[in-house]
Amino acid sequence: MKVQVVADLSKLPMHGLRTASVTWWGTLAFVLIEGTGFALTIAVYFYLMNLASTWPINAPKPNLLPGTLVTAILLVSVVPNYFISQWAEREDLRKVRIGIVVMSVLGILPVVVRVFEFPALNINWDSNAYGSVIWTLLGLHTTHLVTDLIDTFVLAALMFTQRGNSSRRFGDVQDNAMYWNFVVLTWLPIYGCIYWIPRL
Repeated sequence: MKVQVVADLSKLPMHGLRTASVTWWGTLAFVLIEGTGFALTIAVYFYLMNLASTWPINAPKPNLLPGTLVTAILLVSVVPNYFISQWAEREDLRKVRIGIVVMSVLGILPVVVRVFEFPALNINWDSNAYGSVIWTLLGLHTTHLVTDLIDTFVLAALMFTQRGNSSRRFGDVQDNAMYWNFVVLTWLPIYGCIYWIPRL
């Protein structure tokens, strides 16, 4: 069999950034799948609310403070998250190291506040359909917060090793930044459902 070389790709880089990275597309696929899960749970929330004669069902409205504090922290985190993505694009190791430490701290804070947020719902998960759906919404989002925080910790550790100064790692930082934006964005409608719709 005769082999014909069509193009020499040996000089192409091993890893790319953003859409040139396979990992970026994988992260986007996760975002779409998990976003669908959030959308379905929010649809269940509205379905149950439509069936109920009163909403919330047999419970006081959730306390606003913990959820609002989580929202404020998440919104503030968008700014350094934007910059860390830009620094990763430029492969500026020193700034990425600083940014990943900042993002680690900003990832811990909402998880700590979230511990106080569950009791602030003023209902148990098994009390009724209202309790179940808001605990599910908060639980799903908490899972995303924790998994992204673990990913950020791993990346922070890697960025402070010799392996940190590689195109692949900078691409991982960008993917992590994109996923964090998803975590922040999905929280906004959940926050509205849990805390403000019962007050309308």
